[in-house]
Amino acid sequence: MTHTPQSSDQGHPTTTNDDATPTTDVVVIGGGAAGLTAAQVLGRARRSVTVIDGHAQRNAPAQHMHGYLARDGFPPADLIAVGREEAARYGVQLIDGQVSTLQWRGAAPGFALRLTDGRELTTRAVLVATGLRDELLALPGLEERWGVDVLHCPFCHAYELRDRPLAVLGGGTNRELSVHQALLMPQWSDDVTFFPNGIDLTEVERTRIERRGVYIVDEPVRGIVVADDRLRAVELESGQLVPRDAVFVAPRFLPNHALLLQIGCDVASSGLIATTGAGETSVPGVWAAGNVIDPRAQVITAAGQGSAAAIAINGYLLAQDVEDTLASEPHPAPFSAEMERAVARRLFDSRRAEPGLSLHC
Repeated sequence: MTHTPQSSDQGHPTTTNDDATPTTDVVVIGGGAAGLTAAQVLGRARRSVTVIDGHAQRNAPAQHMHGYLARDGFPPADLIAVGREEAARYGVQLIDGQVSTLQWRGAAPGFALRLTDGRELTTRAVLVATGLRDELLALPGLEERWGVDVLHCPFCHAYELRDRPLAVLGGGTNRELSVHQALLMPQWSDDVTFFPNGIDLTEVERTRIERRGVYIVDEPVRGIVVADDRLRAVELESGQLVPRDAVFVAPRFLPNHALLLQIGCDVASSGLIATTGAGETSVPGVWAAGNVIDPRAQVITAAGQGSAAAIAINGYLLAQDVEDTLASEPHPAPFSAEMERAVARRLFDSRRAEPGLSLHC
């Protein structure tokens, strides 16, 4: 079961200009925290920027976000709305749509993009900030409560659930993260139950988890119980209910990097697109930022990655600008001895012509 974030395009300002040339300095694919931050930085650098936003932010189901300085508790949808408004102030063009193809043109302006509605754009550089999808266990209730009381990141959500009965549910493909969550959650509550749900714990893992005060229930899980729009319990295969207020799960992270693969970007051993610290890929002119290359990046981390990528992209474009200027303008002749004599002669003649001035050699 793959979780696809819900569209959140209601109420977002869209800047369009049908008469404008489609060629831009940078096209940003993805309108989340990483993409909009990059667009704003580049817009302030007076670059022409187009953001193509499919409104598929990973955290769209969440009611609030945390760990973002001066925006703690801010609804994710509101952050995107404000970010779009801010980017538009700096001349950033915002297009609602999905990119179907990304191709290298082999010459200026560099890249060609086609949208699913048939529109085409050309650009000198591309930033892909398309995020990822969280694939959840195929258990009843998980999908419906995702981002509400079925959660993934304790740093994003656990403080609001402190000192309440919590569950960690294993059984997916992300075994390492499930075990890590079981060890981690006692920082927020002393009432944590771990449901391995098919994970065969080693004796060392079991001992470490139990020493953290976590109760382990080995019986397989059938699903979760929800009543009055609240998660009430974890239901076991036997029908027994274990009362819990929230469940932390370890999804399988599926980066939305099809366009990066399409253009030929190298893939790291982790299965993610290989990038430098500033998000540069193996394809010159193509950058990536946010969850598409870093599944564990929080909103503020993704925004920082977008900023770093934007500054690097501007440097890339600057180098092109300088080379283009040098190629289009004639080089000045070097300052030779002959030029020096000519300048001295002109200076001497002008001084000699001044009234009342006598020059003696």
